[in-house]
This record gives sequence, structure tokens and C-alpha cells, in this order.
Amino acid sequence: MKAIAAKDAKNNFGEMLDTVQREPLSIEKHGRAVAVVMSAQAYRQMKLERLRAKLAIGEGQLDRGEGVDGEIFFAELLNEA
Repeated sequence: MKAIAAKDAKNNFGEMLDTVQREPLSIEKHGRAVAVVMSAQAYRQMKLERLRAKLAIGEGQLDRGEGVDGEIFFAELLNEA
């Protein structure tokens, strides 16, 4: 992941937006990472992968016969969306 200084991100905002369409970008302040910027598409994909992982956990629990309270499970999923 590339890293740029916060000042450069501010001064070259349009260029930064172009860059994050290709890869996430770490924003640093005083040499310390303070934020990561990514495209909206990459963010949606990340959330989808997290949702799939949670669903796989739930499926595994059901396959093992472990009870899952459906209301709580779906409430947690909606809070993560």
C-alpha cells in the first residue's frame, strides 16, 4: 500500500482520488499512519467479504447443531452493514 503525507493528500486531492481507484492509500501525519482511503467499490467488497465470513460462521454453527437466535444474529448483521 502506498503512503502519502496528509499535506500532499490535501494539496493533491484529485490525484489522490484517482490513485485510490486502483489501490488503497495510507495517509500519514508526522510519519504515522492516521487514515486509509479506498475506493467505494473496494469498501463495498470488503464489507461483502466480512458478511460472507459471518454467514459462514453461522452456517457452521447450524451444521453442528448449535442454536442461534435468529433475531440477534440478523440484528448484529444489520448493525455491521
